[in-house]
Amino acid sequence: MLQFLKYVLATMVGFCLLIFIGFLFMAAIVSFASNKEVKVKPNSVLHLELDQPIADRSSSDPFANFNPASISLKPDVGLNDIIKSIHYAKTDDNIKGIYFNTQMFSSGLATATEIRDALEDFKISGKFVIAFGDSYSQRSYYLASVADQVYLQPEGILEFKGLAAQAMFFKNAMDKLGVEPQVIREGKYKSAIEQFTLDKMSEENKHQIKELVDDFWKHMVDKISISRSIDADKLTEIANSLSATRAEDAFENNLVDGLKYQDEVHQILLEKTESPEDELNSIGVGEYSKSVKAPKGGYKKDRIAVVYAEGEIMYGEQPEGKIGSEGVAEAIKKAREDDKVKAIVLRVNSPGGSSLASDIIWREMELAKEAKPVVVSMGNLAASGGYYISCPANSIVAQPTTLTGSIGVWGMLFNGQELLNEKLGITTDGYKSGRMADLGAFDRAMTEEEKAVIQNITGDVYDVFLDHVAEGRDMTKSNVDTLGQGRIWSGTDALNNGLVDMLGGKNKAIEIAAKLAETEDYIIKELPEEEDPMVTIMKQLETRAKTKILKEQAGVAYPYIKALNDLNNIEGIQMRMPFTLEIY
Repeated sequence: MLQFLKYVLATMVGFCLLIFIGFLFMAAIVSFASNKEVKVKPNSVLHLELDQPIADRSSSDPFANFNPASISLKPDVGLNDIIKSIHYAKTDDNIKGIYFNTQMFSSGLATATEIRDALEDFKISGKFVIAFGDSYSQRSYYLASVADQVYLQPEGILEFKGLAAQAMFFKNAMDKLGVEPQVIREGKYKSAIEQFTLDKMSEENKHQIKELVDDFWKHMVDKISISRSIDADKLTEIANSLSATRAEDAFENNLVDGLKYQDEVHQILLEKTESPEDELNSIGVGEYSKSVKAPKGGYKKDRIAVVYAEGEIMYGEQPEGKIGSEGVAEAIKKAREDDKVKAIVLRVNSPGGSSLASDIIWREMELAKEAKPVVVSMGNLAASGGYYISCPANSIVAQPTTLTGSIGVWGMLFNGQELLNEKLGITTDGYKSGRMADLGAFDRAMTEEEKAVIQNITGDVYDVFLDHVAEGRDMTKSNVDTLGQGRIWSGTDALNNGLVDMLGGKNKAIEIAAKLAETEDYIIKELPEEEDPMVTIMKQLETRAKTKILKEQAGVAYPYIKALNDLNNIEGIQMRMPFTLEIY
């Protein structure tokens, strides 16, 4: 029996080792292929596939979008490479036009706006832009509507119904569990904690959400109105009556230019590129971006550093998909100390997070501003801690559909005494040398004295927040407090109230940085520097596999599971907006 088990164990180990070696071999092949020189054929079409989440920056990891459940691999293309490719294709004689699929665009509205603006600029060249979808989600259609020709599958549907916002509330679940959230906050709009103390939105929160959603919707309608030559009031009427959901109705209402199957659209592309039958030269944006080189003109000594800060702000090292205070602060410092770097652009896409981590990054922004121009480019989110790290900049650029502001702080501890004592029958006992030595213990409620201590700390952090914004934005502290109180703003409203300086994307921020630095001949240096792909793969394989499988198994419940998991990782005073808010 022992001999049999030994052979079984040896076989299992050998099998696992074989899979591991095979995986490394695949990674080496993919990594080699990614470095292969790309040549663009004449009369080519740039093909944008926008059916997966788009990060601000492409990953150097060739397995970034590897799905262990389906054993499939898609190239990970960030917004930086998408915008760069569209911009370069505008003057590339080998590219005759752009064709893109957008039926399930799942990234944020500001990301969609940035791509849409780039496509609008591309059209100035006179080259064609064609969009096709088997169906269109509302966000997908907003993006597709910029195209010269928009096609929909004859049996497809078009979602155009107005925006809605939804947040999750855990109060009733906490009550059933016997867990009491003990909340300390500064700012009447600091709605992140409402998820645990209420079962619906407060009136203050509902008011700010209403204004945010209405502002985003107006922007979308206005853009579609211009692109499709349809009156804005007519578009609102269509949305309210759902009168363009069916393909035929979408065509009759001029939301699309034709009802066609994919092979018919393929034929249109052949005609537009004057290509022989079945010989369409199509190149994906991931591959095309590798062919994009710096403009000719000799060695450029000047650099503009673009530092990416995307995700929740956390103290310490930088995990995947989050902002680590060490990683981002070190990147800003590196750009500050590099004499070749003439200006810094901080690209922020964050709901905030740890107040301590935010302050570490803020300090490096202050030091950088003393040495050279610093400009902030805001993505989908630059709220609370995300705004805190932005406020020292010389100039702040946001999209109309950016969600920003949320100047406020909060802290929370959980009292699980009822859960432990009454529901589980567990009691605790111990000794402490001071009255508050066990502050934060899960098995009891805070005393009034302890609450007062934490309230004072929270108040001090909020006071510092106000001081930093007032100094950075050249406002009075009382004015910042009026705009603060945890309230969130659209990019458009933030421009009007002085929290940002200009509307636009990352390229606009780079233009401003170059102007402030008085340089016209420069190249972009992206930071933090990425690890070797093989190192990244080994670090992140297990985490990514777990996440991918959980997403597939949990389905629509995944956002709720993720929200509870994120709650478990909260530590210390928070500068964080209610990032579980979903606008769709």
